Amino acid sequence: MEETEEKHLVPEVTDSSRDESKSYRTILHLLIKMINKSRWKILGVLAIFLVMVWYTISREERYIQLFYFPMQDDKMTCPLGEVERKAAQLIANYTRERPLFLQLKDYFWVKTPSPYELPYGTKGTEDILLRVLAVTSYSLPESIQSLKCRRCAVVGNGHRLRNSSMGETINKYDVVIRLNNAPVHGYERDVGSKTTMRLFYPESAHFNPQRENNPSTLLVLVPFKAMDFQWMETILNDKKRVRKGFWKQPPLIWDANPDHVRILNPYFMEITAAKLLNLPMKQLRRIKQKPTTGLVAITLALHFCDLVHIAGFGYPDSANKKQTIHYYEQITLKSMAASEHNVSHEALAIKKMLELGLVKNLTYF
Repeated sequence: MEETEEKHLVPEVTDSSRDESKSYRTILHLLIKMINKSRWKILGVLAIFLVMVWYTISREERYIQLFYFPMQDDKMTCPLGEVERKAAQLIANYTRERPLFLQLKDYFWVKTPSPYELPYGTKGTEDILLRVLAVTSYSLPESIQSLKCRRCAVVGNGHRLRNSSMGETINKYDVVIRLNNAPVHGYERDVGSKTTMRLFYPESAHFNPQRENNPSTLLVLVPFKAMDFQWMETILNDKKRVRKGFWKQPPLIWDANPDHVRILNPYFMEITAAKLLNLPMKQLRRIKQKPTTGLVAITLALHFCDLVHIAGFGYPDSANKKQTIHYYEQITLKSMAASEHNVSHEALAIKKMLELGLVKNLTYF
């Protein structure tokens, strides 16, 4: 009985198992043969893969070197004349002779009548502009005017500033230019607290300009339409407020010192559109695209500063619908769809400046 049970425990070698073993050996042999034949192909694919990995890393390093320039030194060197020389490569007929702000005494529209309407000129708005210029100013503070070197930081509103800890760095610049209603209060660690100029238009004006600016901040109106002048006139002269003609209701009460208000020369909007974005100025009515305040601010800096660094510029990838575009609010790129701004076109213009070394970037672009 025990013998019979033991016989059953020993596996019986059948013809079927022999065939199966032979089949395995045949497959293994074929695999080895295929690998031997494909060895060089495999090595080639591996080599290509390694080259791609190296290129990606190298490209990233070059990208960082080109588009990211964190300031390490408290004393930034001042390359006098470098901005003018490089700007002339990008902007035809580049000049620093144009005034930054419009001024009543020049009667600029009489001497050289503007060929364009707003936002690229003053044609058709001279009367209202006269009244606005009568109650505003045009000069630069002596503390800036007398600088031998104007080191400027143009601070965008991009989400890249969030958690950037760039505030202390930004405060070291002689001139800090900010945009629209981007807040400073509560974000000092990332964006700094110094504001020399703030470019804005009525719909983007702070309801409380005293809260988000320094006492000496120049409030620079970027006029896009005639209604912008009318808004400014009613605010500063305390007239009946204008409520129509805006895509968003601007402040009806705006507590700002008229001595600190400036009107940006439309020349800089024209240069931004014609020379940086290559918009056909003869077909302006057909073209619905207009430069952003940010790109205009960079253009202004290129005509005024000896060193131009930017921070907080660049939008998320167009495929990333959920990424916020500003450091201070939750709106996404979707909100830009109805605007008259071509952010992809502007990104190319800024990258060209970075490639020329015309501007340097303090944050990733």
